[in-house]
Amino acid sequence: MVFKRRDRRPIWQIAAEFIYPKGGWGRAFEYVKHRVRRLPDTPEKIARGVMAGVATSFTPFFGLHFVVAALLAKLLRGNILAALMGTFFGNPLTYVPIAWASLTTGHLLLGSNMDEDLLQEPSQIECGLGCQFSTALSDLWYNFLAAFTDAEADWSSLIVFYNETFYPFMIGSIIPGTIAGIVAYYVTVPIVAAYQNSRRKRLREKLSKLNNQ
Repeated sequence: MVFKRRDRRPIWQIAAEFIYPKGGWGRAFEYVKHRVRRLPDTPEKIARGVMAGVATSFTPFFGLHFVVAALLAKLLRGNILAALMGTFFGNPLTYVPIAWASLTTGHLLLGSNMDEDLLQEPSQIECGLGCQFSTALSDLWYNFLAAFTDAEADWSSLIVFYNETFYPFMIGSIIPGTIAGIVAYYVTVPIVAAYQNSRRKRLREKLSKLNNQ
């Protein structure tokens, strides 16, 4: 394959670069912005894709953000590649404020109380938000395997997780996710339009020089 890496990275390096990309987050953001501007589509469709990706990053569907963003972009008639890049808005630097906005809004809408310890440092509490999602996935996998073995499925912990964390997170993600997505749309349109106009202008100038030779 032409684009296959010659040096295969170990798993630990892939995980480390996900948390802190090679070159830093600033360079990573610049790369994503550069790629979004160069997408071959109208500024409006690209912006709708980015809007879908940013909005998706507020949802609790971790591991499925690409899928959700692509479906939402298709529904909005946006650029799917832009949507996938837009999910980059959800990263280790924005994880806490995104989770806080979604959970706070969700519990407010549902009239319930949020456990403030969820967003504290993992070393300070027994099980934070990331730990709860990891435990829920483990319980789900255990119950799935129980259907094919003699083990007894136990859904009690998953029900508590769904009621106290996942459902408020999902409901609460709608408002802040929509607001952030709309902001992303109106920021992206002029940036992409300016870049495309500048690029077309440079191409016209090059063609003009070639015709005058």
